[in-house]
Amino acid sequence: MSAHCPSPEARPLFDLQDLEAAADIVHAAIPPTPQYAWPLLAQRAGCEVWVKHENHTPIGAFKLRGGLVYLDRLCRERPAVRGLITATRGNHGQSLPYAARGTGVTVTVCVPQDNSVEKNAAMRALGAELVEYGTDFDAARAHAAALAAARGLEMVPPFHPDLVRGVATYALELFRAVANLHTVYVPIGMGSGICGLIRTRDLLGLGTSIVGVVADAAPAYALSVAAGQVVSTETADTIADGMACRIPDQQALAIIRAGADRIVRVTDAEIAAAMRTLWTDTHNLTEGAGAAAFAALMSERDALAGKRVGVILSGANVDLTLALRVLAHDEHRAGGDGRAGG
Repeated sequence: MSAHCPSPEARPLFDLQDLEAAADIVHAAIPPTPQYAWPLLAQRAGCEVWVKHENHTPIGAFKLRGGLVYLDRLCRERPAVRGLITATRGNHGQSLPYAARGTGVTVTVCVPQDNSVEKNAAMRALGAELVEYGTDFDAARAHAAALAAARGLEMVPPFHPDLVRGVATYALELFRAVANLHTVYVPIGMGSGICGLIRTRDLLGLGTSIVGVVADAAPAYALSVAAGQVVSTETADTIADGMACRIPDQQALAIIRAGADRIVRVTDAEIAAAMRTLWTDTHNLTEGAGAAAFAALMSERDALAGKRVGVILSGANVDLTLALRVLAHDEHRAGGDGRAGG
């Protein structure tokens, strides 16, 4: 990976004017989310730790921003489209029906059969038609594409320029609120969050290092970055369902390879420990993906002594049963020994 030098494949998704316009769309619906420097986290990590609280949106996750921007363009430029379909593990699947409220656009969401019970309930409450199919996200995504063709629905992919531009507004808020961030850690699901962060960093001319985080049990993006091409995995079995990707997106991969400093793999035990730490030190409940950035910071804390560091708390949507097991430190059922981060 190069030091912030875009490759030919990593075409810019938007400019600063586009990003500012997206921020106006997002902020017309929701206020900016806070970013706080937590003293107890700083004591643990040995550096100044700023948490971007994307768990504070109305759906409890950063994905809402992308849905708002996607629906804004859809309603302005493609009003004939009256039905959308997508695949998700839950947060993207909440963003679209939330944004579609009052527009007359219907949203169908395909999820794996073992998907989060509480995320499923939230999607239905927002008006989505839920279709449960397959054993993982990628199987649900293939089924969504088939249904799109059969039903004449517009397929919303997990990685799309309008989705990235929307979620990038969290990065604009963070970088304008907190100066001189040395490093920012961000989880990788399908790539919109990290790609929005990279593009915003570059548009603002900052020197911040961006570190992507994947689950050790779902390492497809880490393997793909190392190989320089898309590498798929057979499974993605992790408590961080928002990071359970088996097949990376080609465009996202190009942007990550060009703009991220490195990719860090964290175990489920480290993720669980970070979930406990974020609860005890900030009293914020997080889902696995939401805690992964802090888990990665803790794994590299010796190299960041005294630095100002950001972590993206991408979401809080964890089922109660899993949250209770993690917070109770049930090692057998919540991912191992939990030594790091807690």
